[in-house]
Amino acid sequence: KEVFEGEKMKSVSRAGYGLLQWVLAMVKYYEVARGVAPKRELVNKLQQKKEEAEENLKNINKELKELAENLEIVTQERQVQSDKLKQLKEDADTMTRRLNAASQLIEGLGSERKRWTEDLQKMGEVKKRLVGDCLLNAAFVSYAGPFNHEFRKEMVYVDWQNRIQSKSIDKTEEFKIETLLTSDVEVAAWSGHGLPTDELCVQNGILVTRSSRWPLCVDPQMQIVTWLKKKEEKVGLTVKTFNDEYVKFLELAIQYGKPFLFENLDEELDPMVDPVLEKKIVLVNGQKMITLGDNQLEWNDSFMLYMTTKLSNPKYTPEVMGKASIVNCVITLEGLAAQLLNVVVGFERPDLEEMRQKLVQQMSDNRQVIKSLEDTLLRELAASKGSILDNDELIQTLNNAKAKSIEIGESLETAAKTAEEIEKTRGLYVSVAKRGSILYFAMSGMVAISEMYEYSLSSYLGVFDTALRDAKPDKIVDNRLKNLREKMTQTMYDYTCMGVFEKHKLLFSFQMTSMILDGDNDLDKREFDFYMKGNPSLEKPKEPSPYPWLSESGWKDLQLLKTFDDSIKDICEDVKKYGDDWYNWYESETPESIDMPCGYKEKVDLFKQVLIIRSIRPDRMITATKGFIAYKLSDYYVQPPSLVYDKIFEKSNEFMPIVFILSPGADPQSDVAVWLPARSLGHVTKLSPLASWLRTLEKILEQMHKPHKDFRLWLTTMPTSAFPMGILQRSLKVVTEPPEGLKLNIKQSYAKISDGDLDACSHERFRPLMYVLAFFHAVVQDRRKFGRIGWNVAYDFNESDFKVSAKLLNLYLQKSFDKGEVLPWETLRYLIGEAMYGGRVTDNYDRRVLTTYLEEYMGDFLFDENVKFFFSRSGFDYDCPLQGNVASYQQVILTLPINQSPSVFGLHPNAEINYFMNSAKEVYSGLMAMQTGGGGDSGGMSRDEIIDKTASDIQSNIPKDELKFLKDGVPTPLEVVLMQEIERYEALVKRMVGNLADLKRAIKGEIGMSQSLLDELGTSMFNGQVPGGWMKIAPQTEKPLGSWMEHFVRRNTQYSDWCSKGDPAVFWLSGFHIPESLLSALVQASCRRRGWALDKSTLYTKVTKYSDRSQVPERLMDGTYVEGLYLEGARWDLDAGCLARQLPKQLIQLMPIIEVIPVEANRLKLRDELPTPVYITQLRRNAMGVGLVFEANLHTKEHPSIWVLQGVAMMLNDDS
Repeated sequence: KEVFEGEKMKSVSRAGYGLLQWVLAMVKYYEVARGVAPKRELVNKLQQKKEEAEENLKNINKELKELAENLEIVTQERQVQSDKLKQLKEDADTMTRRLNAASQLIEGLGSERKRWTEDLQKMGEVKKRLVGDCLLNAAFVSYAGPFNHEFRKEMVYVDWQNRIQSKSIDKTEEFKIETLLTSDVEVAAWSGHGLPTDELCVQNGILVTRSSRWPLCVDPQMQIVTWLKKKEEKVGLTVKTFNDEYVKFLELAIQYGKPFLFENLDEELDPMVDPVLEKKIVLVNGQKMITLGDNQLEWNDSFMLYMTTKLSNPKYTPEVMGKASIVNCVITLEGLAAQLLNVVVGFERPDLEEMRQKLVQQMSDNRQVIKSLEDTLLRELAASKGSILDNDELIQTLNNAKAKSIEIGESLETAAKTAEEIEKTRGLYVSVAKRGSILYFAMSGMVAISEMYEYSLSSYLGVFDTALRDAKPDKIVDNRLKNLREKMTQTMYDYTCMGVFEKHKLLFSFQMTSMILDGDNDLDKREFDFYMKGNPSLEKPKEPSPYPWLSESGWKDLQLLKTFDDSIKDICEDVKKYGDDWYNWYESETPESIDMPCGYKEKVDLFKQVLIIRSIRPDRMITATKGFIAYKLSDYYVQPPSLVYDKIFEKSNEFMPIVFILSPGADPQSDVAVWLPARSLGHVTKLSPLASWLRTLEKILEQMHKPHKDFRLWLTTMPTSAFPMGILQRSLKVVTEPPEGLKLNIKQSYAKISDGDLDACSHERFRPLMYVLAFFHAVVQDRRKFGRIGWNVAYDFNESDFKVSAKLLNLYLQKSFDKGEVLPWETLRYLIGEAMYGGRVTDNYDRRVLTTYLEEYMGDFLFDENVKFFFSRSGFDYDCPLQGNVASYQQVILTLPINQSPSVFGLHPNAEINYFMNSAKEVYSGLMAMQTGGGGDSGGMSRDEIIDKTASDIQSNIPKDELKFLKDGVPTPLEVVLMQEIERYEALVKRMVGNLADLKRAIKGEIGMSQSLLDELGTSMFNGQVPGGWMKIAPQTEKPLGSWMEHFVRRNTQYSDWCSKGDPAVFWLSGFHIPESLLSALVQASCRRRGWALDKSTLYTKVTKYSDRSQVPERLMDGTYVEGLYLEGARWDLDAGCLARQLPKQLIQLMPIIEVIPVEANRLKLRDELPTPVYITQLRRNAMGVGLVFEANLHTKEHPSIWVLQGVAMMLNDDS
């Protein structure tokens, strides 16, 4: 093998090896070729078969492709058809669902279709009227806030609407402010927070929430502030006052958008908040910022600022009113009645009130739910995209809304029926609630008389609740209602009288009575106006008074009274025709208690009888008014209750301060100090706070929580405007006054004297002199009630004067006893009259009265055994008990009469008439002050028409030509006086002309009516009074406007005649602005002519026999004649030429012409002459010494002390 393979051959022969390799290759080839040939054949066969198979495969693939393509087409068609089928099924389902949804929508919205169709139609109409409505609403929000409810109604619903109609601007026919600016749902929400739902309160809610300026609410009843606190408490309200450290809290509220409330504001605002009020917002880097003090703060638009004040009639400056929106939230009588009705029904029928409150809340909630569902539905409808039939949430909301709406609708129908039944039952108690509201306004109106008569609504509600509890129960509803009204009236009367001065109690009773009658539509406004003002017309009656006893003013009043109705139209003719009968009635002591002549008791009602008395016997008006009150209500209301300290404690509580309002001569400290220990009330601490600290005290009281139940804060104060209103409103006010009448006064003095006090002095005359001192003390105090004829100034003589004087008596009588000397009468009279009591006296003529009393009461004549001493024997023998202990003196005091004639005080009986007339005038002026505007009409004329007519009448009386006095050379002293008087007169004329022109333009609406113009001119003219702005530059006067205008015209006549004719022979002294200047000029002229020293010259007077200036023969060389002076306290006997006692009912007398004579003082020697003060008006002289003109000399044949004690004086003007 190895050889065959050639391995060895290779080594033997290379050629052989190569050949061998070829052979071997050929062998291999042969072998391979022998195996390959069949294979090739097979391959060829297979190749042929392959080609045939491939050809078949190609044909098959072609067919397969065609089949695949056909299958794809069929598959696609199948898919399309399947999709169509699916879509059709889905469409069918959708259509079915939409059909159901459409059915639900049609069914659900079908009930709304009619309302929405109507609403759409209405909205189309509203759109047309939107301009007028928006104008009215915008004007209301901008301007109506400061005005009261009546003025708003007149302004918005009458004046503005008429103006809009006149401009042909469309507006809603039955326009209501509330319709566009709020909704029932919002009002219901406000009500839930405590805001009453009467029209005024809803309007105030609108003004507070809608104004672009921050609201400043005048809220004396604190209803708005209570509502705001409840409304905003959940969003983080902060409450502060300007007296607090408020800046940091305000900054936080501004930054975090929280509400902020300033309460208890005064009439001035802190300038710190001006940037907030004015909204001085600036943009810094796109962010709103405001600067407060030194800090720049980020402004949050959610911030709200509210301000409230308790002041009932604040006077804010125009700057404040421009920065803030003033909102007058003072409650109305109707609004309070609605609130009190809830209280009454809640007490009488708590089940009914609870049902009503639940019903109100339920109806409020239901309305809010309906509103919410409706808003949601409309929101879904508006926001829905695509077909609403596919909005399942909307369909579900609709179904829920429908179900709830049906449920609520049924509930509201049931509630409406229930509410109607409840209101019907509540209607039974309306009269009680109305009476309660009237009583509150009668009480709160007293603040117009004195700032101390401040009452809060919350304190009144406490009294109201007490009356409800104390009223006598009765199963018969009508009887129960009557008991409630009577008890309520009595309780409130007692409560108010406790804090009212005696002189104001009748005023309050009559105001209360008239308001009750007005509430029952039983008061004629014209008659009520007449009661207050009489006849304020400037026109004189066509004929003068037919009788001397009937005053011209009374006759003028009757001229107006007869126009009221047919029952009294013949009063003037009857007075003229039956003069004797009327005179006899006039002369009676108590004409109000006897029948009027001519059957007027049967002809006219009681109030008209009172008005007749006002015209003919005005001095009996107090008694007549009491009779009227007793007839209409009860005599309970003309008999004020006495002060009982136990009742004070019962009516008070630990949160209620007790404020004693003092009058001169009253001091309750000793009474309180005695009473408190008797009640075992523990320790008493006395403080004497300054007025400035009372603000701090007010804050302490507001923040006081859970004090001891027996804690009481007692405060004493004289009437003052500095006393914080917050304390007054929450306090129980108690007025203390010295006892009225000699008996009670002397009794009070002896109640504080013991036998030990009488035994302290050994002198036997000490005891009777103590009684003399007590009598003197009572006389000087009780003389105050007679007004200016008693004292020029009402001095506060009090217990301390009596005690110190008693000690002086003790001291000097013991000294006299020890040394056996006579009593030092002069010393005692001086110390008591000049030092002790006289130390309080500022007027020399009052001091003269004081010393005259002591000269009449103290002297040896007290103990004259031959002639018994009497202080007075007028109606009773007022003698002096000589000996006895305290008990015996008290027994003597008990025998004294309760009421005394003025003669006991040394006054003429006419002084009592004067007292009654002054009291009546106080009632008239008080009533006018308490009227809140409007007032009764006069012959169908409105208030503005009356003012406009009065202004026109005044303008017609103002002289057209200016007064001028020109003279070459040096004027005489009298001519200087004339020039000065003309200058002052023309200044008054200029002011009158300007004021009247502005007033008439303001009434027409051509210019704005300022506060001063409104108050000083409009109100004064409406009330028939002289405007204060004129009085400041006119001679002092107390005349009504009509008489003042006559005085004004007569002044012009005197000046004109003086300018044209030279110095008159007789001067009308009353017509001078400064009458003292004429008297000084007379002295100066005589001194120049006669060469006298001016400082050693004076005047004296002599009453002539002339009663008219035409009787004066010629002008005096020195001095002059004067006319127009009136004598009060006595009369002038023309025949005897001296003073004489007054005639009954003749209070003042026009004096004859008086001669004023300059004289050197050292040559003036007068005998039997009374130095008589001459005052400008019957107000005489005030505490500042204003009012005295000069001292005249009147001849007397009687002792001057008689005239001194009778208060004899002359005045330039009477007050008629």
